[in-house]
Order: sequence, then structure tokens, then C-alpha cells
Amino acid sequence: MAATKSILSMRQWAYMEFGDENAIKFVAMATPEDLKANAEFIRLADSFVEVEGGKNLNNYANVDVITKIAQEQGVDAVWPGWGHASENPKLPNTLDAMGIKFIGPTGPVMSVLGDKIAANILAQTAKVASIPWSGSFGGPDDGPLQANLNAEGTIPDEIFEKGTARNVEEAVEAAERIGYDNGIMIKASEGGGGKGIRFVDNEADLRNAYIQVQNEVVGSPIFIMQLCKNARHIEVQIVGDQHGNAVALNGRDCSTQRRFQKIFEEGPPAIVPKETFHEMELAAQRLTQNIGYQGAGTVEYLYNADSNEYFFLELNPRLQVEHPVTEGITGANLPATQLQVAMGIPLYNIPEVRKLYGRPDAYGTDPIDFLEERYIDIDTHVIAARITAENPDEGFKPTSGSIERVKFQSTPNVWGYFSVGANGGIHEFADSQFGHLFAKGPNRESARKALVLALKEVEVRGDIRNSVEYLVKLLETDDFKANTIDTAWLDGILAEQSITVEMPDHDVVVAAAIFKAFEHVKSSTEDVKESFRKGQTGTGDIPGINSFSTEVAYMDTKYNFQVERISPDVYRLTLAGNVIDVEVTETAEGALLATFGGEAHRILGMDEPLGLRLSLDGNTILM
Repeated sequence: MAATKSILSMRQWAYMEFGDENAIKFVAMATPEDLKANAEFIRLADSFVEVEGGKNLNNYANVDVITKIAQEQGVDAVWPGWGHASENPKLPNTLDAMGIKFIGPTGPVMSVLGDKIAANILAQTAKVASIPWSGSFGGPDDGPLQANLNAEGTIPDEIFEKGTARNVEEAVEAAERIGYDNGIMIKASEGGGGKGIRFVDNEADLRNAYIQVQNEVVGSPIFIMQLCKNARHIEVQIVGDQHGNAVALNGRDCSTQRRFQKIFEEGPPAIVPKETFHEMELAAQRLTQNIGYQGAGTVEYLYNADSNEYFFLELNPRLQVEHPVTEGITGANLPATQLQVAMGIPLYNIPEVRKLYGRPDAYGTDPIDFLEERYIDIDTHVIAARITAENPDEGFKPTSGSIERVKFQSTPNVWGYFSVGANGGIHEFADSQFGHLFAKGPNRESARKALVLALKEVEVRGDIRNSVEYLVKLLETDDFKANTIDTAWLDGILAEQSITVEMPDHDVVVAAAIFKAFEHVKSSTEDVKESFRKGQTGTGDIPGINSFSTEVAYMDTKYNFQVERISPDVYRLTLAGNVIDVEVTETAEGALLATFGGEAHRILGMDEPLGLRLSLDGNTILM
């Protein structure tokens, strides 16, 4: 996904600025699995270097492999994308020693931001509000820990240690000062991806959980923080340049999450009052400037809509997958902005930034004080949906396999991109996300409706399962419409199984019978033709083409249909004395358009080891 988006964005910028989309040449790394899966980024790149397959430690997360190829290929710069090695300080440090530009922050800054304790201390130093934690309990006599980066680019050890809970007793003491009323989080500073984190609300559980966190992320410092209940996940998109400037390009609301994985992202964050959000932007800019951050990044906050309070969560030192939301509301091409910053161009000389700040001369050079001036009002809302190869029927378990085609039609209000093309696939080592859709409108409700309509038209054919149908259901809930969700909302829905994707049983059964009948006629007709081609003139099998029985098993019930083909396109289905005539037409891509019960339906089917996988009007059913 990252490589696909970066190439598309940077080529677009090159053409708009220089009239030549090939002004920049792209060299991609590609695993055998990606080559076999027909990954889109390989087609887009000017050239590629095949690397070892398997887990990402062999390839995209392997700094030694990346830097060796960069040197051999004579590249000028490396763009890391998101995930993999994008947050490994060794990558910018090694490239810097080689004289190759890293498109992102410096290694020391990346290193300190990768440590949650250090990041919180830096945020407090920049006067960014923190939730009560072991480095600032929120009391009158424990002023927040503060420190600037030293010459080595780290936090002084004696200050860092004050934010940690070095043993169980220190953890208990910190928790008592914070209070258990809202709950306590025990977190490993070097944890991530759900590891090294526990929630407790009493001392006994804390003592046990501390040991568990210690064992999960061995050697990591541990800190204690208050749980922020009813929180929204709000992000500010920041960019810092090489001249000490930092701009905030509005932000995003990423509160719809499943186990800390984002599902929808939207911007601007409509739930936050305009002035409060501006305070969040200024705090993010101060932090960015204080640490000398270069490139695009995201300052993430927890926001309580009831109290209008916000608390620092982390500074993500890379571009994030949801950045096109920001592009849609600000007009800024973020990968291209990263590239220009890496070239040494000041932010106030970047045309798209100047336009956002209302400068009449997009190519002017007069400075902009980003801490004092405000950008023009945002008059667009964008909502994004991640398209993933996951099975909603099995707790969103990742799936892999081939993809025959992806059907998606862009409109003036909806756009998107996919990391796989026709005859591609998702392999077992790939991220489950293979597409991203973005819908815009003059307000949130218009954007929501546009996204719903677009998702209903998306069709993915192949071996994988996807989450599209479930996303539509979520977007149409009253809570999402009213924007009353928080970060725990979706996990609660999944736990209660309060939302399911269902089709009327009678439509499912009839559709399955139609698919089986059509496949029977097609295969039987071909068998007869093949016998004629071999010179066999027997006609005994012909009646079985037009009159036969077929069985459908669904929801522990078997249905035995008698099928009569009364014209080339009309099938008469009889079940327990009930008769229905169905007109069936096969489309060019192999879908069946069937009219029955006064309605037209679109049917696709695939026989699998566990049974028939039926797609009826865009909804997937396992028979």
C-alpha cells in the first residue's frame, strides 16, 4: 500500500510541477511472494530488485538489506513508507553514514520518540497536556517531568528514570498517587501491537499484571498511566522542515478501532471544538520544533468530548496510512511534501502549503509564521474506510489467496487505491489491508452517505474474504451517524455481536439454487459438445441439460429443487409444490443477473473445500 501510494503521489507532483511524471525514478524492493501476487507497486516502479521472501525481517524490515540495495542502485534517497523499518533509527543512521538521504526524521529523534516514556517527557516539556502517569501524577506537588534532548539526542538518564516504575513497589506507589477510580494502565515503554500492556483497577491485580508486562517485553522500562475512558483518538498531521519550521495540516479522528487497529478515519475531527483543536495543533507544532523533527509525522491525542480535555498519546515519526484524509481536506500532497522537505525546501516555499495559508503567490518566498498565522477554513469533510482481506465471520481473521479482479468506480466525491490488481492476490506475509477508499462532502453526513454508496458498489472476486459488507453496516449505525462513538465502541459491538451481515434466507437459498442450476447447464452442455467433437453421436445426456434436480444445504436444512429450463434464459424452480420462474443472464465477467420475486439480483459463486461461497448483491454467504 505504502509503495503504491508514494509512487502515485510523487509522480503526480512531478508532472504538475515539471510536466514530466518520470522526473523521479523509483527503485522498489520486491519479494517472490509480491511478484507472484502481481503487487501493484512493482508495475508502477521504474525497476525492482528481488529480495528474499518470507517474514519482513528478511526483506522490508531488514535495514542491512535496504541499505545495501540503496547503495548498489545508487539512489539519492530512501522513502520508508509505514510499518516495516519506517520507525527503526538504524535505517536513517546507516543511510546518513552512506551519504543517502532518508525521507523522514533523523535517527536520534526517531529513537527517542520510539520510547513512550521519553516521548511523554518531551511532550510535557513542550507544554503538551499529558494524562496522569508515573512521570506526572496530576497532583499539586509533582510538576511534570521536563527535559530537552542532550547532545547524544537522548533524554538525560536521571530524568528518564523518574518516569519509570522500576519494580512492583514503585508501580504500586505510582498507582496510588494517580488513583484507581478511572483504571490504571501498566505499559512497557518499548511495547507495541498489543504487547506489554495491561489494564487493572486494584492493587492485587496490578502486582500480578506488572510481572506479566515484564515478561512480555523483556528488558523494557515500564510506566504507569491513568486509563482515559470514553476517549476519542484524535490526530494532528504535522510536518517539520530543516529550518526549524513546523506546520500543522489539520488532523483526523481515528476513533473507530478494533483492537487498536483503525477501521475508519475522518477529518476534520468534527467532535472537537474549533478553538480546542487549534490548541492541539499549536501544542503539536511546539513539540515538533522543540525536538527538531523533520518530515511528516502525527501527534496523537486522547480526547474526552464530555470534558473537552485532551492528552498526549504519542508522536508517530512517519507518514500514516490514513494521510489521504488530510490530503482531501487541505489539498496538500503529503508524500510530495515529504520529498520537498528532504530536498531542503522550507515549508513556506511549498506551493500547496502557501495556498492553504491563503498566500496569493503560490510560488512566493516570503516566510509564514505557522505558530501565529492560521490556515484558511476547511470546507470539506472526508471519511476513509480500510479494505482488508479479513473474515468478519471469524473475528476478522486475516485471509490470503488469489484475487481475480477488484471492481471500484471512482466518482467526483469518492476515490481510492488498491495495492493489488487483476489476477493478483494477498499472500500470507502481506499486510491484510489491500485497499483504501475516501469519500468527501460539504459535511460529515454527505461524506458518510457517499462512502456507503461506494462500498456497496465494491466487488472483490477471488479466494480472499473482505470486510466491505460489515463496514457498510457500521457506517449505517445510529451511533456512527450521530458521531457519539469512542475508541471502545467497535470492540463492544464485536463482543456483543450486535451487528451482523444477513440476507433473507429465501433469497439466499434461491440464489444458490440458481447458481448451481446455471453451472449444471454450462458443464452438461460442454460435456455433450465434447462428445460430439470426439465423434460420439449419442443424445442420451441432452434431456439432463434441461430437466434435473439440484440440492442446496443452508442453515442445517437441505432443499431439493426440481429445475426445468423452459427457454435459454429462463429456469423454472420447483420446491415442495412452489414454483418460481427465474430469468438468468451471465455478464462478461461471469456474474449472474437473476430476476425473481420482482427484483433483480447479482450472483457470484465459488465452490470451496468447506462448501459454496456465494456472493449475493455484494454480500458473502458461506453455504
